[in-house]
Amino acid sequence: MAHRTLKNGYSSLVERLNRFPQGAPPSELLTKILKILFREREAELVSQLPIKPFTARKAARIWKMKTAEARKVLDELASRAVLVDIDRNGESMYILPPPMAGFFEFALMRVRDDIDQQLLSELYYQYLNVEQDFVKALFATGETQLGRTFINESALNGGNGAKHAAVHDGAPDAGAGDDVLHVLDYERASEVIRTAKHMAVGMCYCRHKKEHVGEACAAPMDICMTFNTTANSLIKHGHARRVDATEGLDLLHQAYDSELVQFGENVRHGVSFICNCCGCCCEALTAARTFAVLNPIHTTNFLPEVDTADCKGCGKCVNTCPVEAMLLVSANDPAKPKRRSARLDEMRCLGCGLCARACPKDNVRMVPRPQRVLTPVNGVHRTLRMAIERGTLQHLIFDNRALWSHRALAAILGGILKLSPVKQAMASEQVKSRYLERLIARAGRA
Repeated sequence: MAHRTLKNGYSSLVERLNRFPQGAPPSELLTKILKILFREREAELVSQLPIKPFTARKAARIWKMKTAEARKVLDELASRAVLVDIDRNGESMYILPPPMAGFFEFALMRVRDDIDQQLLSELYYQYLNVEQDFVKALFATGETQLGRTFINESALNGGNGAKHAAVHDGAPDAGAGDDVLHVLDYERASEVIRTAKHMAVGMCYCRHKKEHVGEACAAPMDICMTFNTTANSLIKHGHARRVDATEGLDLLHQAYDSELVQFGENVRHGVSFICNCCGCCCEALTAARTFAVLNPIHTTNFLPEVDTADCKGCGKCVNTCPVEAMLLVSANDPAKPKRRSARLDEMRCLGCGLCARACPKDNVRMVPRPQRVLTPVNGVHRTLRMAIERGTLQHLIFDNRALWSHRALAAILGGILKLSPVKQAMASEQVKSRYLERLIARAGRA
């Protein structure tokens, strides 16, 4: 076949990965990674799959094989956590997750002997931590990002005892004073844990990877969480361990005690993961330091406020901050010229609350940000926003590349999106938030 001389299964898979808003820039390192995770025939087959969830029957039509044979291939890939299989009304649906958060992490969420995890970790390290094109494309492109920070809930009770948290849907509690911090349910990791249909815990991909290259820290390893359909698939195939809400909350408190940041999926409903991250191993927090001005992680709706008059300059908040947002500067005290106090760099701050929790004198308290951070409704909403911003909307609408009509229409729409006025109009805040939210809500009622 002539096309085989032009590209192989791995280059076709790279092309397929980059039709999703969370792509993977081509690289020799990426090809080496894919060769560990996929056989070449599998890579060629997966490269033809749609972006949206699909059945074995649909895959069989695309691959031009019998449904039973297609299902066998899909189940094999799902057993290795390359695909995620979900049950929808009694029928198995499959989806190829993006590399991150997706099959890159799943490969290191437990110890395995069917792949070379040492070599894979070394390649991940080079591709993500040295080459950095992938991390830059993932975290520093567009306004809507993959992940967001969750507030450290124990920090909400700090700040000289002046503030406390109220859980509700946005309206103040009866009789609550003006000093109450209003925390919405979706802003709490504890609420995600309590309401998840399925919950699993696995090894921290980042620290596991760093362990193989000799750079892991001492933070807990078995502490990263997945939820709902993703968790159920990983549990079914032995890549993660099922836990209930009680154990999940215990793990969350262990993460708090270990001064880890909760970095989770940037959606209000149907959160699929919450990682408990350290500043030394986590790619997301590394990106937050490296690309701070581009806001690679969505912040919480809170900021720390330092009482500079009483700050003793002990530096505990500075040492705890995982993204170097807290600094020690001169207090400009003429009576004590050497006295220092903490100062916040708001551009870098994630609003996680670790600094408020670390302050021994309660001189750091969490306060609301002047403007609320908008969180997408769900995964569909976030993906559409990301696709509009990154100019890849055509691949979501016409995602069956086996059809000539889809390829042609995707090319046409892709050309339209390159027209600056149209692209700017589609990427407006009105389109990205209110219009899409109404569209999604209407679809949910249908």
